[in-house]
Amino acid sequence: MEFHRDSRSGLAPYLQIVEQVKEASRLGLITPGDQLPTVREVVTQLAVNPNTVLKAYRMLEYEGLVEGRPGRGTFVVGTLGGLPPDTYLRMSRKLLPWLREAKAAGLDDESILALVNNNLREQAQARVA
Repeated sequence: MEFHRDSRSGLAPYLQIVEQVKEASRLGLITPGDQLPTVREVVTQLAVNPNTVLKAYRMLEYEGLVEGRPGRGTFVVGTLGGLPPDTYLRMSRKLLPWLREAKAAGLDDESILALVNNNLREQAQARVA
């Protein structure tokens, strides 16, 4: 797993790490037994303080998603209902053309996310009504 840091997100770096691990779990990209990058690897990759990574890993451990094993690393022990790999690939293939079209229409990442989130909310409201 490779982390990325977005200084424009307004989200603290440790929360970005937490959210990326959760997203990977939801998408089935990480599963129980997988090892997360070491604190040292994440520090080097993101140029953050080791305590930032430790805080993120502790939060994930508290939530039951990972477990720290002294001298061995941090391992995934829980799941957030990840997709089967073939479903993820199929859905991703369908989504990519739409994303290209959205970018070509001039939408930036934030606008795309706003559009998706708005549609998800509308769909949820329609199910309730």
